[in-house]
Amino acid sequence: MAIDRIEADVVVLVGGPAGLAAALAAAGAGARTIILEREERLGGILKQCVHDGFGLRRFGEALTGTEYALRFSALIPGSGVETMTGAFVHEVARDEERGIYRLVAISAERGIFAIETASIVVATGCRERSDRQILIHGDRPAGVFTAGLAQRLVNVEGLLPGKKALILGSGDIGLIMARRLLLEGMEIEGVYEVKAEASGLARNIAQCLVDFGIPLHLSTTVTEIHGGRRVESVTIAKVDERGSPISGSERRVACDTLILSVGLIPENEILQSLGLPLDPATRGPRVDQSGWAGLPGLFACGNAVHVNDLVDDVSDSGEIAGAAAARFAREEHHALPAGHDARVPLKAGPGLLYAVPQLIDPRQKGKVDIHFRTNATIREGARVLLKSGDRVVAERRFIALRPPEAESLSFDPTLLGEVQALVLELDRQAGAGGAA
Repeated sequence: MAIDRIEADVVVLVGGPAGLAAALAAAGAGARTIILEREERLGGILKQCVHDGFGLRRFGEALTGTEYALRFSALIPGSGVETMTGAFVHEVARDEERGIYRLVAISAERGIFAIETASIVVATGCRERSDRQILIHGDRPAGVFTAGLAQRLVNVEGLLPGKKALILGSGDIGLIMARRLLLEGMEIEGVYEVKAEASGLARNIAQCLVDFGIPLHLSTTVTEIHGGRRVESVTIAKVDERGSPISGSERRVACDTLILSVGLIPENEILQSLGLPLDPATRGPRVDQSGWAGLPGLFACGNAVHVNDLVDDVSDSGEIAGAAAARFAREEHHALPAGHDARVPLKAGPGLLYAVPQLIDPRQKGKVDIHFRTNATIREGARVLLKSGDRVVAERRFIALRPPEAESLSFDPTLLGEVQALVLELDRQAGAGGAA
């Protein structure tokens, strides 16, 4: 059966903040650009975020997530970007002989259709971990929600998930929902975190928990869910330094709702279907500063690469990847760029969880921001050094570093000279001294 075939220069997957920025940048560079979005409206997760704090850097004011999404979405009409909403990608394959990608998608409006494109920008964001991924025992009665699902129920559907909630995990969405549910009339039993310190940003701990008197229980987790058709209670227990429940510390807590805020995972099944390995530390692809993800014309950005703290960083990476995808699409031969093997690997040293981008192209002009996280809290201050052998290429001093808060270091790659590899190193002996 013949199916409709559409041609494009750049296809962006999908229409969240990274995808919108990428599509606008690609179209602005003259590329025929299509956004494929599985939902009926653009904006991604921001459509259900009614709290403020978005866009301080990009728009110079504190916007709600919905306002941020609307500002970007309003730029799409007249930009030359074609949007296909309610569309699901079924298959992606690369035709090496023709130097293009072929995507097979389906939507209620178009049925099954194919798009042939020189470049793809993967901006698929991230998803939440479920109760099964953190090995909670017991049945699966009604009343167990991820924080994002609870957020959608309240902010979009106008529904409360229950009457009394216990929140497992102190990620930012969970902290925000603790406050939101309390304001909407639910009783919040408390927030429980398996680690010895909270996982969310300090401002969210202060504004969402401390300001509203919601208790935070550290080094504590849920070990079992109880209930028939609906959650009736959960068993919680203290944990040791390895995160294992301490025998004898268990107690049962009554609640009808369990909200899970236990981490985010980049959504990268499409990249894996193309045979690309993922970085085990970020769960995203290895990219260079343009977002190039290892195959000709394939770029990635936003939370598909690593989970960001700020939506402005997500949008910035989308713009960079979209512009790079458009440049690639304009090339006569859609193959690996000349000198692609000149990219220098960047490794995160001891004490650092990861560093992105993992590859640096010294030929690309413009400042490069290396985003990184530490694997432990450092309160006494430290320096972070970008080194080539014994030579320090760039450095930045920090008063404190926390794993939940991503930091960055900037440098000019054209100043690298002849280097074979780069390492981002943590110097704990630097002392506080002020942040650069």
